[in-house]
Amino acid sequence: MINLSVKLKQYQDAIDKSNIVSKTDIEGYITFVNDEFCKISGYSREELIGKPHNIVRHPDVPSENFKILWKTILAKKVHKGIVKNRAKDGSSFYLNTTIIPILDENGDIEEFVAIRHNVTEVVLLNERLLKTQNELKELNASLEQKVAEQTKKLIDLNKNLEQRVLQEVVKNEEKTRLMFQQSRLANMGEMLANIAHQWRQPLNELSIDLFRLKQSCEPNSEFMEIYDHSKSVIKGMSNTIEDFRNFFNSNTQKENFPVYEALNNAIIMLQRTLEKEDIKLDFNCDKEASVSGYKNELTQVFVNLFTNTRDAFRDVNITNKVIKISIKKLKDNVKIKICDNAGGIKEDVKDKIFEPYFTTKHPSVGTGLGLYMNKKIIEKLNGDISVKNVKGGTCFEINIPTKEDKGNQDE
Repeated sequence: MINLSVKLKQYQDAIDKSNIVSKTDIEGYITFVNDEFCKISGYSREELIGKPHNIVRHPDVPSENFKILWKTILAKKVHKGIVKNRAKDGSSFYLNTTIIPILDENGDIEEFVAIRHNVTEVVLLNERLLKTQNELKELNASLEQKVAEQTKKLIDLNKNLEQRVLQEVVKNEEKTRLMFQQSRLANMGEMLANIAHQWRQPLNELSIDLFRLKQSCEPNSEFMEIYDHSKSVIKGMSNTIEDFRNFFNSNTQKENFPVYEALNNAIIMLQRTLEKEDIKLDFNCDKEASVSGYKNELTQVFVNLFTNTRDAFRDVNITNKVIKISIKKLKDNVKIKICDNAGGIKEDVKDKIFEPYFTTKHPSVGTGLGLYMNKKIIEKLNGDISVKNVKGGTCFEINIPTKEDKGNQDE
């Protein structure tokens, strides 16, 4: 016949293997945990023994709950309840817990034994059910109001059906136009990549030819000045081609640069043209005003604006051709103004000039993409560009924030 101690050992093993068990001393320090406790808490036995039992306490549980718990077990009574705990990895779990005070032969508390069952799935399911019930209550409570609102909407829809149909037609036409634009822009991106590939070799050959000419000329000859300028123009063209290739590539890295450097690069590229057209530049620039973005793209903005102004001057009879350029650093942004005295833009087309493929020039002169590309480049910098007619000409204003918007980078 099996003696009492053997039976007790079997009972203990049965409880140990089917429950989550721990023991603490009267101060609440852990003296024993079984494998199931370690498994659900994520702590090893070595990490738990000797630690206060609140190592698995979840911060969501009010401290008042634990005051009630200790009051009960210190009164030598059994405490039962469902407790939310936190594992080592920060995850939550729920245990149906029974804490039993163990008394010595004098009736004093010797230790506490806690036997638990994992009820996490049940609790979470109950929470979902309660949430669903509350949502259903809210839905039922507002159902009559929603029915009335929908009925009113249907009545209004019937009253204004013809007008709404016309609005939907306009919307569909706009969607079709946008899809057409996107298709053309995709084709343009492919075209630019092909152009970049085709132009790069001739530019390299032109650089080599210029270098050979330089070697055959005297060091102080007039050609050396032409050579330096030509090299700058070729470099600018090469950078511009590469920028167009990468225009829709979000992996390019931004840099912090002075706006004046981008302006100066554009002037170097167009210097000969501006001098030939007798166009003067009037500067009022803060050379330290900087923004974060792509310098070569901003250079292209200046090139497009100067080129458009040059073409506008060709259509008017004026002797004193001036482009006024202002760069100012304000509190949170850099303001750029480029104004001319080339006669201004017709009011009936002013709102369309930033649209793709819109141009007032002959197709052999313009594609209608310059100002559209300007707008997209400035928007990539989280800025904005606008235009207005001023006395005798046009004024473009660009505002670019100096602090980068983290929520809108390289979309």
